[in-house]
Amino acid sequence: MLRRKYVALTPEEGVRQHFVAYLIAEKGYPQGLMANEVELKCGVKKLRCDTVLYSKTLTPFMIIEYKAPTVQLSQKVFNQLLDYNSILGVKYLVMTNGQSLMCCVVNEGKYEFLTTLPDYADL
Repeated sequence: MLRRKYVALTPEEGVRQHFVAYLIAEKGYPQGLMANEVELKCGVKKLRCDTVLYSKTLTPFMIIEYKAPTVQLSQKVFNQLLDYNSILGVKYLVMTNGQSLMCCVVNEGKYEFLTTLPDYADL
């Protein structure tokens, strides 16, 4: 939906497509402020964020990492988000495998895990 092209429907891509649709339809996230497969550079190393949500001023605000339903959300996945965030410096970090969801707010270097993903209007 966000890339406006057809891609192979891998298990991870299925999670991405369903979650992006959920963000837009249920949580009120504006489609125009989201981007998939955002490339980041850290020296010569290239990283790729699954989805980045931007603020109305077009600064990165949330990073979302998707995994296939068979992949457990773990410290390793969270560390992947932290690597991305060392470059982007966003306020919200989210990971989901379509079965489980973890969301946290980054506040002065501390991570506060939330019980639910906030609606866009509450950000």
